[in-house]
This record gives sequence, structure tokens and C-alpha cells, in this order.
Amino acid sequence: MPASFVAYIDEAGDEGFKFLPNEAGSSRWFVLSAVVFRHSGTLAPVQALAEVRTTLNVEAKKPIHFRDLKHEKRVVCTSIIAKYPFRTVTVASYKPDIDDPEHYRSNKDLLYRYLTRLLLERVSWLCRDNKKPEEGDGCVDLVFSDRAAMSYEDMRAYLRHLQAQMDGSVRIHWPAIKTENIRAVQHAKLAGLQVADAVASSTFFALHLNPYGHAEPRYANILKGHVYRHKQSRLGYGLKFLSNFESLKSRMPHVGAAFGDW
Repeated sequence: MPASFVAYIDEAGDEGFKFLPNEAGSSRWFVLSAVVFRHSGTLAPVQALAEVRTTLNVEAKKPIHFRDLKHEKRVVCTSIIAKYPFRTVTVASYKPDIDDPEHYRSNKDLLYRYLTRLLLERVSWLCRDNKKPEEGDGCVDLVFSDRAAMSYEDMRAYLRHLQAQMDGSVRIHWPAIKTENIRAVQHAKLAGLQVADAVASSTFFALHLNPYGHAEPRYANILKGHVYRHKQSRLGYGLKFLSNFESLKSRMPHVGAAFGDW
């Protein structure tokens, strides 16, 4: 039986820890996002990106990189994408809060894998809460934007390791997640990955301060209605911060302004 859902996964920011003045050096934030479609609606990202290209006068099939667009085109892009049916899950790490950065520096892809774990917990809950018996087996196909230097067999092994843990610390709903349903594809080849890029980048721009001390929450606000909610709350579900959210708000008012009512 085919999977019920497909999740496209992409990132924004980087995993470095070299923080320089005026927001230079490594990004303070690292964001990982999933855009989840029903398998019955897999044409939606193709249609959305086709409409974006037509509206922005981009040649057919040219990949859309959200970061490369000017502000007004990002607004148009997210406004068009928001017309289509999907749900999003995002995990955001404020890296200066990480207690032992050297541990992450010396363990390649460790931060990415940990964010993936938290992301897949929430993607699995979303699938559990929204599966329909007449639409597939309740599982989700996981399509990662290909990171050329990362082994996806290692990622499968990491998930198998998590699944073997029996202490309750891993909260993935395993009936929705199968390691054989993981694949990696280049960003340019799938419209769904370009939508995931727009979602991850939209959250990143709402969190990241530019050298002048400003963030841009407008793109994330346009997409807010698509964020996974549980018991009327997006925070902790469709948007998960690694750091304590109240602490982040007290130190960074722009974070509270952007996401305080989520």
C-alpha cells in the first residue's frame, strides 16, 4: 500500500559556531523545515511553483531559490504558495545557546540529525492525527534536499537506532515513519523541495537579525495558517525551538513579536 503523505525537507542557516560581530560569520540560527502534502495532492507544489514562475516572469522549470529573491518577490512567492494545501513543521536552533558547541563541531552532521529527530517527531504526529483509512498506509515518504557531503544511509541507521530505544525519550510515532521511505534529491529537481526552502527561509528571516538589527517576519506570517497545530497551539508542534521560548523572547524581542501568538 502506498504512503499517505510526502514530506519535503530543507534547511536555512548553517551549522557553524564562528559568531562574529554584526551578525557576521556563522548564522546564529539553524532552521529545518518539512512541508507535508497528502499523496493525493502531490501536484500542488508543481502547480504552486509554476504560478510563482509565471507571476515573477521566471523561465519555465528554473528552480526558485528563496534567498536569491528580492523582498517584494519573496512576498509574492509566499502569497502564492499559501494558496495551496499543505502543512508545515519547523525546528529552530539558536546556536549560541548550545552548551557544548565543540561536541557538535567534532561530530559531523550531529546538529542536523538532532533537528531531524525533533522534526520527524512532529511530522509523525501530524500524519497520525490526519491519516485517512482510504488514503494509503498512514506513512510518510521523506524527501530531503540532498546534502552532497552527508550520508543518508547514516541517517537511516540513526533513525533505526532511535527506534530501538525503549526508554520513551524518543517520541516519534513509528507507524508513520519507515526508514526505507527516505530519499535525497537535488533542490532543483523537485518543486516540493523548493516550497520547503521557502518555508525554512521564511522562518529564518523572521529570526535572523541583519547587520542593521532588523528581522523580517512577513513571509512567515503569510504562511502561518499552514503551520501544524495541536490543541490550538503551533508552538511546540508546528514550530519547535530548541531553546526555552520565554527565554528567547526576553532576550530577543523580535522573536516574541514574530511568534508570540503562535
